[in-house]
Amino acid sequence: MAFFQVRLYRWAYVSSRPPLLPRSHPRRFFAVREVTKRDRGSLVTVHSSAFLWRPSMAAEERLRGEGTEKMPCVAVVLPFLAFLMWFYRSVISEHSSETVEQLKSSPATLDDSLLKPSSFSFSVRDACVAAGQVDAKVFRDGEQPATIMSHLDQFRRNENMCDVVLEVDGQSLAAHRFVLAAAIPYFRAMFGYDVVEAKMDRIILNDISFEALDALVNFVYTSEISINSDNVQSLLFAASILQMDSVCYACQRFMTQLLTTKNCLLIRQFAEQHNCVNLLNSSDDYAVDHFIELRELDEFKLIAFPHLRDLIRRSDLKITSEEQVFESVIDWVESNPCDRKNYLPELLSLVRLPQLNMQYLVDNVRQNKLIKESRECTDLVSEALFIMLSPLKGTPIPVGAALNDECGGQYAAGSTMSIPRPLSPSSQALRSRPRKSVAGVIFCAGGRGTGGDPFRSVEAFDCRLNRWISICEMTQQRRHVGVVSALGKLFAIGGHDGMQHLASAEMFDPREGVGWRRVAPMRTCRRGIAAAALDGAIYAVGGLDDTTCFSTVERYDIESNTWCDVAPMNIRRGGVGVSALGKFLFAVGGNDGSSSLDSCERYDPVLDKWKLVSKMTNRRAGAGVCVLDGALYALGGFDDNSPLCTCERYDPHTDQWTQLANMTFSRGGVGVASMGGLVYAIGGHDGQRYLNTVEAYDPVTNAWTPVTDIKDCRAGAGVAWADCSIDDLLRPFQPDSGYAPSGGNHCI
Repeated sequence: MAFFQVRLYRWAYVSSRPPLLPRSHPRRFFAVREVTKRDRGSLVTVHSSAFLWRPSMAAEERLRGEGTEKMPCVAVVLPFLAFLMWFYRSVISEHSSETVEQLKSSPATLDDSLLKPSSFSFSVRDACVAAGQVDAKVFRDGEQPATIMSHLDQFRRNENMCDVVLEVDGQSLAAHRFVLAAAIPYFRAMFGYDVVEAKMDRIILNDISFEALDALVNFVYTSEISINSDNVQSLLFAASILQMDSVCYACQRFMTQLLTTKNCLLIRQFAEQHNCVNLLNSSDDYAVDHFIELRELDEFKLIAFPHLRDLIRRSDLKITSEEQVFESVIDWVESNPCDRKNYLPELLSLVRLPQLNMQYLVDNVRQNKLIKESRECTDLVSEALFIMLSPLKGTPIPVGAALNDECGGQYAAGSTMSIPRPLSPSSQALRSRPRKSVAGVIFCAGGRGTGGDPFRSVEAFDCRLNRWISICEMTQQRRHVGVVSALGKLFAIGGHDGMQHLASAEMFDPREGVGWRRVAPMRTCRRGIAAAALDGAIYAVGGLDDTTCFSTVERYDIESNTWCDVAPMNIRRGGVGVSALGKFLFAVGGNDGSSSLDSCERYDPVLDKWKLVSKMTNRRAGAGVCVLDGALYALGGFDDNSPLCTCERYDPHTDQWTQLANMTFSRGGVGVASMGGLVYAIGGHDGQRYLNTVEAYDPVTNAWTPVTDIKDCRAGAGVAWADCSIDDLLRPFQPDSGYAPSGGNHCI
């Protein structure tokens, strides 16, 4: 009976009623006989209900609230008393002879056995060490942020726990203050500082539409926003005010896709007003690409001076002739001469006047009324005329009757004049260089790379977009090939195909829309030759085969498709560099069969005679040679077995070589060409590996800068500049077998 008394005491303690508290008391808890309406249909035991008001289980959230009601205590107490009677008859009476201590120990033993851990146990740390998982593992739920934001969005739509209202034009939008502050910099600054709006429950926003605000707030909660032609401007304006950069960028990208010739100026104006840098740049790029069509519109005459100035300053302005730029400037000024003629000198300085046709410069530019009225403009025209007539900047030019007439009769007969010194070397250099769209194309053909086999592939450099593109391949593999451009066509001559030396030649015309085709072969099979064009004819100079180096020179007549021999050089030269300068052909360096050479010679086609000129400062074989601004450049090559990074320039008027800044890489077998006022060094071998790197030399700064790499590492390639457009190369080419070779040696 002692057991019954003890147990009854414990249950009685649990079931005892707590002290009554006023209904409004903050710590009035649910009692046994107070349950929610929704729990009325469920079974509530005395034991579990009692825990609702035990002090150890008390919590602030158990405060009595709405939705509770009192229920009769009998509903709970009577079943409990019936349970006690059953328990006494079935359990207590059976153990009446046992002592209280035995009854206490009996259930305790059972409970302890249930709570004891299993006899089979292991060390988690030891298991981690055995599995190699000593470091802690971080669990990340990638879906949790989206889930949280989804719930927050649902709260917002139900206006649940919203603590701020945004109002635009009398329309309201509820939201959560902390969400807005976390996602929108505008509200982060507003709520983060002690300003009036930070304490307001309702914030009125001006200058933006409610539809845009609703879409942006919805984007904050869902990370999705719909952009279309109807809302893109209002969204961009609102996102710009709220400093939501990601939405601004998305809207600008959408508007970029809407650019046309008719709207690009208006879109640019919108971008400038709202400080949309990406859209502004995209609009300018579109205007640069479509300048020819844009200048024909009436809206072009309405653009502001800074916009026009920035537009015609760009070297990547897409035109077909510089005359289009000059005429655009004149049309813009003449549309409002009173207000705009003062801008003419600055605008004219950005026109590449030396790139105009000389007859056009004299007849149209010099005779223009607005040009005549400005001394600064007439000086620019005179400078351009001097540059066009002078083979080298600063070189005295004899003044004949024709030139004196073109210059307004300001020079006495028999006198000389010099190009006036520009305000800065870079300004004159910029005016002297063609724009990239009319600068021509550099071709890199053949050569060989790491695999050892010669290439058939040909790459062309688009300087406007600073990229190399692959064009149709040659008809056969060629390394140490001579490549030259003449009359807008590209010729590949001689070389080695991996099996034998070649005499064959082939021609590619970018404007024809067909691929390479064979032309008449040379008389001699050879590799390491150099090719140059002079007075409409092509010269193949020097070279070597497996037994000897050659001094012979052959001339190719394009019209008759025939080769003939001309006077040989004074020295045998394999791996020679050749270029035409003025009325002469210059052969530079090479190898005579025993060592690299520093000697150079000049060919006069009128006399059919070679003459030695000043030696280079370095011996070079396999060097790259080209002409720029009336000077001859020799780059890289091999000094016997060592590749060179040195460069030098030859002045034909002083017959002297001058050392220049070294290239970034040593380059033997380098390909060289000039374009747009720069000298390009392409590929080569540095003594350890074949190169695909390209760098450009600027004579104004005497410095080299990297250019986009060619696709294949190659040395011994033929490199030449051609006066054609990169657009001619972007269309598909049809293969052409060409016409049958005639005359000469027909060895392959």
